[in-house]
Amino acid sequence: MKISLIALLFCALAACIPANKKKRVIFFGDSITEAAVTPGGYIVQLDSLIALQGKAGQYELIGAGVSSNKVYDLYLRMEEDVLSKDPDIVVIYIGVNDVWHKRIAGTGTDADKFQKFYQAIINKLKAKNINVIVCTPATIGEKTDFSNPLDGELNEYSKMIRDIAQKNNLYLVDLRKAFLDHDLKNNPGNKTSGILTSDGVHLNARGNQFVAEEMWKVLQAY
Repeated sequence: MKISLIALLFCALAACIPANKKKRVIFFGDSITEAAVTPGGYIVQLDSLIALQGKAGQYELIGAGVSSNKVYDLYLRMEEDVLSKDPDIVVIYIGVNDVWHKRIAGTGTDADKFQKFYQAIINKLKAKNINVIVCTPATIGEKTDFSNPLDGELNEYSKMIRDIAQKNNLYLVDLRKAFLDHDLKNNPGNKTSGILTSDGVHLNARGNQFVAEEMWKVLQAY
């Protein structure tokens, strides 16, 4: 009788313990991330890459990208688009428009404000015990001789993100460095686009695959 009762108790407890749930990962960014959930996009490619690794049941990937967004847009919509979804991991991929839109629309983000908003986003996520991965903005023009007009500022903002990652002990996907290294080897004609991007900013097919591969190098740590 005692053995039967113990067995019943064990079964009841086992039923109350949930199966290993998928880690919910939200990719938080701009139009590059908005496009990432469409066929061939980097989130779709990453999902396929995870499946090839035999880990399809371990992650749930969610895109939260909005075209033209800058860092303060992310801060303003993070409650609805991120925190309400109870993620385990958030990947922040922002910064291109904060630099690029200064030139094309006069609506970019000054460096000091960029840093403050970025840190504020991280503070909110960490307060909820959410794991954070940060990404440097990849490119605004693929020329390899640093003659792209916004190379200097993009490098400055990328350094800020690297410093923020170090200060907050966060994993970093250094897309800026990865793109520069790749283009140096694969852009002998010093073209503005066509290597990893369609227009110098937005990802082409190879660019989406490349970003997925770079993301996976870090995400698999979780």
